[in-house]
Amino acid sequence: MTMTTLGSNVDADRLVAEHFERELRGDVTAVVATFSPDVEHDVVGRPSVSRGRDEAGAFYEELFSDLALEDFENVRRYHGPGFVVDESIVHARATGTPFGIPGLDRPLQFRLLHVFELRDGYITRENAWLDVAAILAQLSSKPA
Repeated sequence: MTMTTLGSNVDADRLVAEHFERELRGDVTAVVATFSPDVEHDVVGRPSVSRGRDEAGAFYEELFSDLALEDFENVRRYHGPGFVVDESIVHARATGTPFGIPGLDRPLQFRLLHVFELRDGYITRENAWLDVAAILAQLSSKPA
């Protein structure tokens, strides 16, 4: 799939690209550095919203222990004043127990929708919507 960008915001694109690249490296400190100190990090389906860099960092520590992210395949991206909406296909390897299911080092693909709010060169809010049905279907099946 090719990325379609509606509107143009080079600084927002650069910030989101840096954030995704740091996630792909599994570098919690670098990921958290893209956030404002008062960031609100909300992954839909989790029991609570992470507030501040420390809580967001704890989320990423857990994420990176369960998933080795390999690629974000951009589908489309929308911009507006102070926000970016990004739709991607995530390619990963389930190295731990994502969503409580043993990953058994299996490959995993799922759709991911991000809504980022931006201010002063930082992400102030990250809202992530994952295709949990696709994740569960892949991890619940017996490995080949």
